[in-house]
Amino acid sequence: MRIEGRVVTPSGVIEQGYVEVEGPSVTAVGAGGNGGDTWIVPGFVDIHTHGGGGHTFTTGDPSAAREAAAFHLRHGTTTLLASLVSSPFELMRDATRAFAPLVNEGVLAGVHYEGPYLSQIRCGAQNPAFLRDPSVDELAELLPLGAVRMVTIAPERPGALEVIKLLVSHGVVAAIGHTDATYDETLAAVAAGATVGTHVFNGMRPPHHREPGPVFALLGAPDVVCELVADGVHLHDGTLAFAAMVTGPDRAALITDAMAAAGMADGEYELGGQTVVVSDRVARLTRDGSIAGSTLTMDAALRQAVQAGVSIVDAARMASTTPARALGLAEKVGSLTPGLRADLVVLDAGLHVQHVMRAGSWL
Repeated sequence: MRIEGRVVTPSGVIEQGYVEVEGPSVTAVGAGGNGGDTWIVPGFVDIHTHGGGGHTFTTGDPSAAREAAAFHLRHGTTTLLASLVSSPFELMRDATRAFAPLVNEGVLAGVHYEGPYLSQIRCGAQNPAFLRDPSVDELAELLPLGAVRMVTIAPERPGALEVIKLLVSHGVVAAIGHTDATYDETLAAVAAGATVGTHVFNGMRPPHHREPGPVFALLGAPDVVCELVADGVHLHDGTLAFAAMVTGPDRAALITDAMAAAGMADGEYELGGQTVVVSDRVARLTRDGSIAGSTLTMDAALRQAVQAGVSIVDAARMASTTPARALGLAEKVGSLTPGLRADLVVLDAGLHVQHVMRAGSWL
């Protein structure tokens, strides 16, 4: 099968190019196509999403998880993590067990625990009733379930560094987020093995020129991938462009942080046992007005990044290549490269989704 258009590769755009697909894999990429104004980009990799299309990952319901993954697939996300929110241990355990078959099947790339080992003062839309110190004992029971791919931790909490080292020793990505850590506390977590910054700027002590805090530490750490929510709500476009410039596309990952309301009408929703109201695409907790995830999809995140001044090549790396590498999946997905899985999205001239291919099959 041959797909023609303006092919976006990690090194540039092949203006009139093609992608050859055989079975589930890309076999060739080159010049000589005739796809007009259509763009061909790698399938998006979303390492942080709580749901979409009216369905959530946060309750541990595998049927809902399938529907949420299918919703995001229609918007070009061919690889994604199911992100839980801060919860009682029993829900974390049961959800991980329920999602393990979906991970084995390839519907999900794994489970992300966004909490409960987070800061009270920077909890954002996390339920403060469930926050607690990092627990080696809890993780000793959860990690053998096999589906856990990433855990977000506030490094200032007691036991955080020990837990980060434990996660890394098990091949699980340790992320830093929802934190009131100082600059030095953040760098200590990076030294312990943390490699991702969870929605940088959001849910963090704000930077100050005399105490730069976690934001500057994460943006400046050469081995840390910084998640950025490109919805025009979580980050001003100027902030998004600045962060992408500081990190470069190899250390910035576009994420949705989407909740069940993505793709749905305004109204009342639930997140982690708390009521959320969505109005004009912005989700906020009713209890204090905190931003509660997003209604974003990855194709919209790509458009927002390009609108903010990021090149289409860099935006595609931030939406696919870099997050795939952050999860250790760069040898399987994340770019239009011969030998990798044939995950791609055909976009029109305005960067809206026309067609989605996953593992060589059109959606």
